[in-house]
Amino acid sequence: MQRSHGWRIATLSGIPVHLGGSWVIVAVLMVALFGPTVQGVLPELGAWSYAVAFGFVLLLLVSVLVHEAAHALVAQRVGFGVFRIVADFWGGHTAHDGAGGTPGRSAAVAVVGPLSNGVLALLGWGLLGTLDGGVPLLLAYAFAWANTFVALFNLVPALPLDGGYLLEAAVWKVTGSRHRGTLVAGWSGRVLVVLAAAYLLLPALIGDQQLSLTRVAVIAVLAVFLWQGASQAVRLGRQGLLASRRSAAEVALRPGTVAADAPLDTVRWDEHPVWILLDHQGRPDGLVDPPALQQVPTRAWPTTPASAVGVRLPAGWAVPMGPEARLDEVIEVMRSTGSGVVALLDATGTPWGVVTTREAVRTRPVGS
Repeated sequence: MQRSHGWRIATLSGIPVHLGGSWVIVAVLMVALFGPTVQGVLPELGAWSYAVAFGFVLLLLVSVLVHEAAHALVAQRVGFGVFRIVADFWGGHTAHDGAGGTPGRSAAVAVVGPLSNGVLALLGWGLLGTLDGGVPLLLAYAFAWANTFVALFNLVPALPLDGGYLLEAAVWKVTGSRHRGTLVAGWSGRVLVVLAAAYLLLPALIGDQQLSLTRVAVIAVLAVFLWQGASQAVRLGRQGLLASRRSAAEVALRPGTVAADAPLDTVRWDEHPVWILLDHQGRPDGLVDPPALQQVPTRAWPTTPASAVGVRLPAGWAVPMGPEARLDEVIEVMRSTGSGVVALLDATGTPWGVVTTREAVRTRPVGS
């Protein structure tokens, strides 16, 4: 079954836009945190303060979607395949393949996100002079500050922030190695977490200030998000440097192909280590799941289609890539699509190999 990315709420230039289920958690937390602030500024609202807080949450969602839409549209413009836009607990992300990427294209995709928030911030600040007060003024003020913060914060040169991708592109341009850029930007992200935590927490720990639970919680959530993203970048950079020395053909499994409607008893499953399901147009649609195959009683095989034991995979998991392709190119497809499996297609669109994360991370021959 294909992984769910939440509720599909729109389509932008052919790109599906999803609202992740975790966004509900963000909405509840933001309403709980911002509601008392609204009530303090406009006490006459009473319980309606929380409705105003929810309005601010919706404005934040618009900001996130504009940010990700900017990434997606520029990625399309420079020739990348874009698979989806998702707004979720961590803000949002845009999944694209990055095939044929260059430092310039990568930098262009990265920088437009913060720039879009900068434009929204300017609009918010501009509105302040036209509003007399009350709820509209409060929302415009909060909207302007939020987008200003997001724009500046995302430009910090540390992965997983957009500024980290700009740093990655700069190192890539200078050294000729994207993986070295990823490694440098990942370590920059780790350093950022340590410095930010020290700056925000040490004055309170060594002085007379009292730490609020809200402040600690916000710092902890941001630190976990940044540290995980930075650490993943460090791992990917190291793996990429090793993988760039090997070809996809060295690790690819030789797959069998089976039509989705083919009965299970018509296939000799032991002939290949992995089997690719083909849709009615003959295109790769997923893989046969070996545990699911074993759970079907043999007597039911003649009436059970291969699709019943298949696992669909994210868009972009099957890519045209010859045996001479470098393994790091396959890893890039995994990173951009979120798929742990990549099918490699020849010039006719026929699958000739499959690489999973197990083969991808085993970047040195066994016994070396």
